[in-house]
Amino acid sequence: MPRETVKAKRERAIEIAQRMNEHYPAAECALHYWGDPFKLTIAVLLSAQTTDKGVNKVTPALWERYPAVADLASANPADVEEIIRTIGFYRTKAANVIKCAQLVVSEYGGQIPRDIDELQKLPGVGRKTANVVLNEAFGIVEGIAVDTHVFRIAHKLKLAGPSADTPAKTEDALLKLYPREWWGPINHQWVLFGRETCIARRPKCGECFICDLCPNCGKA
Repeated sequence: MPRETVKAKRERAIEIAQRMNEHYPAAECALHYWGDPFKLTIAVLLSAQTTDKGVNKVTPALWERYPAVADLASANPADVEEIIRTIGFYRTKAANVIKCAQLVVSEYGGQIPRDIDELQKLPGVGRKTANVVLNEAFGIVEGIAVDTHVFRIAHKLKLAGPSADTPAKTEDALLKLYPREWWGPINHQWVLFGRETCIARRPKCGECFICDLCPNCGKA
C-alpha cells in the first residue's frame, strides 16, 4: 500500500471530524461539575486512570463536605482519602486536590486561571487537564486534550505515527493535521466514540460510521 501523503491524511482527518460532528453534534463532558471551573478541574484531576463514572460517584460527597475552595484547601488528607477511596490512586489524588485548592486560594484569589501555562502549575494538573478545563469551562481552545481514548483512537486511525508515543506528541500530531477551528469538540467526541464504537477490546467495526476512513477497521 502506498504511503499516505500529508495532504491525503489531512483530508481524511477532516472527513473524520465532519462525520463525528454529524454523529455527536452535542458531545458534552461526562464529568459532573455544576458549572464551576474549580470543581471541573478537581474532577478531571481525579479522573486520571479511573472512570468518569467512578469520579461522579465520589464528587457529590466531596463537595458536600467541602463546598468552597477554601474549605478543601484546609481539609485533612485522611478525610479526603476516605471520601474518594473507591477511585484509583486515591491517596496521591487526595494530596493533590488539597494542594491544588491551596494554590488556587494563595496564588489565584480562589479562581481557576484562564491560561494553559498557569493551569499546569497546579498540583496534579497536566496539559490534558488544562485543555479540558479551558475548553469546557471557559470556551478557550488552546489544544486537544489527549486522554487514553484520544491517544488510542489517533493511533488506530493512523492520524498519529509510531513516533508519537506520548500524549504530548500525539497532540502535536493532531494539531498539525487539524485547523484550529476543529480542535474544540475532538476530545468529547472521540471519548464517546471510544466508549460506544471503537471499544479497545471489542471494536464494533461492523457498526462504525468511519470504518471506510480507518486503516485498521475490521483488523482488530
